[in-house]
Amino acid sequence: MQTMYEKMETAELDAAIAQLEAEVAEVKAKGLALDMARGKPSPAQVDISRPMLDILSSTADLTDEGVDCSNYGCFEGIPSARRLAGEFLGVPAEQTIVLGSSSLNIMQSVLIHYWEKGVPGHTPWSKLDRVKFLCPAPGYDRHFGITQDLGIENVPVRMTETGPDMDEVERLVAADDSIKGMFCVPKYSNPTGITYSEETVRRLATMKAAPDFRIVWDNAYAVHDLTDEPDVLANVFDFAREAGTEDRILAVASTSKITFPGAGIAFFGSSPANVAEVASTLKVGLISADKLNQLRHVRFLPTLEAVRAHMRKHAEFLRPRFACVEEKLEQGLAGTGCGSWSHPNGGYFVSFDGPEGTAKRVGALCAEMGVKLTPAGATWPGGYDPYDSNIRIAPTYPSVEELSAALDVLVLAVKLASAEVARAARA
Repeated sequence: MQTMYEKMETAELDAAIAQLEAEVAEVKAKGLALDMARGKPSPAQVDISRPMLDILSSTADLTDEGVDCSNYGCFEGIPSARRLAGEFLGVPAEQTIVLGSSSLNIMQSVLIHYWEKGVPGHTPWSKLDRVKFLCPAPGYDRHFGITQDLGIENVPVRMTETGPDMDEVERLVAADDSIKGMFCVPKYSNPTGITYSEETVRRLATMKAAPDFRIVWDNAYAVHDLTDEPDVLANVFDFAREAGTEDRILAVASTSKITFPGAGIAFFGSSPANVAEVASTLKVGLISADKLNQLRHVRFLPTLEAVRAHMRKHAEFLRPRFACVEEKLEQGLAGTGCGSWSHPNGGYFVSFDGPEGTAKRVGALCAEMGVKLTPAGATWPGGYDPYDSNIRIAPTYPSVEELSAALDVLVLAVKLASAEVARAARA
């Protein structure tokens, strides 16, 4: 699709660029300092969890079903927290481990274990000539960083409206047994906001793959719905149990964008064999996680329904921000051919695609005008977007007023970058 600038006569295009450059200069003079770089809850969102801090006082009962939460022991997590983890992840409570605040840390620990010691019964990945991981892209930069740090080759797979391109996933995995795993954010994917279709979930659980192939099922946005008609994600474990591939799924989630970022509780769930093996490994360096934090959480949010009620409060803050993104992009770019964007029902991001060859320029222009974005390329492994087109919009932290101003800057940057590309093509 041609952009409006590609359709202009050269003189008209030059005039348009001059006008856009003048507008950029005006914005620079304002001295803005706005941040849309990462998906953090706003301070007002964090505040709705403050009552949780009052739950455990010096006179509180610190036991959970007979477990003394003030002392060592109960490595796998307190009973109430494991039940909640099971509701989050779609497995029985006994197939869960509740750890510290970071699901990212759980993922890293498990993959390091496979790198050093191997999936049980198989060669350690570090001893193999080559190890690859599939990375749905646009995707989550911190996922890519875990495998890249280990020396694993990240292989991008293009996202579609129903999840990763499963024809390509199945082709790659069946043909190459050096592919040992895959990252997935199955509900409200980061950054596209896509929820995997039931067919995609089924195919991931049942496809032909190496016996030590593992899917990191990072359900970070399991309850982060924006509407009263949220996306529904099929339970991958239902398909995996039926297919005999339950060992394949390594599920994680946390409360980091539910209660306090960096101070929540994180969950791991998998097959009984995987849970036992991961527990035996992690016990070497951890006697038990912070059980008082687990107790505080489950008394504040004892069930998944209580969590959903809490998340409806979060949605009250988030809906106006996502509506602002939609309104500003529609007003500024609809009909220009200069961009397309996702329309998520939940999660924390909007994925924006401009014309090829513009994302880095857009990021630089925004920085010059005082708006910080996630670095261009971050949504692809190695920071390399082969199209140089994708930008992750993180609308949650700024106020609506700040967000509106930042989006005006983004629209202006997209227009100028698109016009410059059109002009360069005529040189």
